[in-house]
Amino acid sequence: ARLSSGEKLQLQANLELPAELPLIAQSGAAGIGLLRTEFLFMNAQAMPDVDAQAAIYSEIVTAMAGDVTTIRVVDWGGEKHSEALDRAGLRGEGESVNPALGMRGLRLLLRHPAVLESQFAAILKASSAGPVRVMLPMVTTVPELREARDIYHRVARRLRRKGVRLDDNLPPLGIMVETPAAALMGDALAQEAEFMAIGTNDLTMYTLAVDRASAEVASLYHPLHPAVLRLIQTVTEAALRQYRPISICGEIAGDPRAVPLLVGLGLRSFSMTASAVPRVKRAVRAVSFEDCRRLAHRVMEAPDVAEVTSLVDAFAAGT
Repeated sequence: ARLSSGEKLQLQANLELPAELPLIAQSGAAGIGLLRTEFLFMNAQAMPDVDAQAAIYSEIVTAMAGDVTTIRVVDWGGEKHSEALDRAGLRGEGESVNPALGMRGLRLLLRHPAVLESQFAAILKASSAGPVRVMLPMVTTVPELREARDIYHRVARRLRRKGVRLDDNLPPLGIMVETPAAALMGDALAQEAEFMAIGTNDLTMYTLAVDRASAEVASLYHPLHPAVLRLIQTVTEAALRQYRPISICGEIAGDPRAVPLLVGLGLRSFSMTASAVPRVKRAVRAVSFEDCRRLAHRVMEAPDVAEVTSLVDAFAAGT
């Protein structure tokens, strides 16, 4: 998609299940910006082996016909449960008072690296089918990223010793930015990660201390809250300073009202549900980069979410 002033945006789709591939093809999305791999483990009685995982990833990558597929390793923990992952040690913390603040995401995978190693091996094998990127969930510190990267390269060396042909340049290894800590450490993380993706759903939850699944506080969950927007701007600018690709996923990435604001904050790559791609395309074709920049400037001076929403809605209405 292009803005009316000619700047190009990359609109990609999220994928939860291989059955959704036809929807992505119909949407006109430029690849998969977030392939969630949890479906491989959800109802499994035992861990799928490397070859079984690689076959599924290869099928998806092949279907993208040369467009990049960003594969996120399993984002587990919290209150999630799977017999296969429970047996592997990746147990959710359903009994914890605060499961969202416990063992989840990358910190859980690093505690049980065999699962991470199997996914890395499968993704590397599937990379022969087309362009892929590997994404780590819920990274909060530089040492976590370095530890995962060491495992990634160790797995690649092991595969090469076994005769698996891999490109000299491995698929890029990047991170999801989903916590205020990661956003505020954006410069340091951008020096280590090969790309970054902002996960706005969890970033909003952790920034505002709001569980949107709780009826009592769900009304306080606002991805367009000024605090969330400032963190989005912070990590976007950090990535751009280090010349790292930066994208955004989550609900607001597919919201036609919000995308012009996000463009004004410096973002050019968006991953959303396939059904949102045509709507976002129509919205961005009607606005110029200068329009987006002016909107972002006004929004970033807004003191509360009500004023942000008013500005965004007025812009969308053309007033």
